[in-house]
Amino acid sequence: MSTDIEQSIAAVIAKSGGLKPKIGIILGSGLGSFVDCVQDAVIISYGELPGFPQPGVGGHAGRLVLGTVGGTPVAVMQGRAHYYETGRADAMKTPVRTLAGLGCDTLIVTNAAGSLNPVAGPGSVMVLNDHISFTGVSPLFGEPGDDRFVDLTDAYDPAIRATLHKIAKGHGITLHEGVYMWFCGPHFETPAEIRAAGILGVSAVGMSTVPEVILARHAGLKVCALSIITNAAAGMGDTGLSHQQTMTNAVVAAETVKILLVDFLTNQGR
Repeated sequence: MSTDIEQSIAAVIAKSGGLKPKIGIILGSGLGSFVDCVQDAVIISYGELPGFPQPGVGGHAGRLVLGTVGGTPVAVMQGRAHYYETGRADAMKTPVRTLAGLGCDTLIVTNAAGSLNPVAGPGSVMVLNDHISFTGVSPLFGEPGDDRFVDLTDAYDPAIRATLHKIAKGHGITLHEGVYMWFCGPHFETPAEIRAAGILGVSAVGMSTVPEVILARHAGLKVCALSIITNAAAGMGDTGLSHQQTMTNAVVAAETVKILLVDFLTNQGR
């Protein structure tokens, strides 16, 4: 275990009074308000945690929030590092391994994404069942040992997906499901790239999530990922793409994600 990870774990334990989170959550663009659901919250700036990313994207506050939701101890990351910010695919290695070291057995990752599914328009939510990396890089480059050869079959836990679908049905929520393709960014995808993604069976595209999923599986965590659909993918809509559009449309889906996650975490806390 690296010094940064050890120091971050020690800092969190000291500041949180020894709280042992069961579930880690990484919040994507526009989803930071989920921390309002955390009870008895302890807030730690990433700047106090060695190896944690400094916020460099709008909608990413750069804080770790610990507490409980529905009786389940959680560690919520308000913001992430992206590959396009540093050129490092392992930029989230220390945060993910810190969550595992604190006791999390599950990681829930959220993101803002563009949709290739005309039925899943802006404001809708999609649970991911698989991914394709368009970047050709891995957060495990240079990792020693044979455990770097991580099996990503069912990386997105089928049982958690089934539970979320059941919760969504109970609330009258349409929860889409599909494959996510990771593009490096920061530029948006081209219409030609989106057409190629469609041929490969992709349902949503974005610039994050996959590195954290690989790191989490390497650490032995179960994984769930939710995409909030903020726009139609390039060439499939009538408007241009922008980060402001992402933030505006994320607000609509954020409430749906809150309902799903609070219900899920309440069930975990029973």
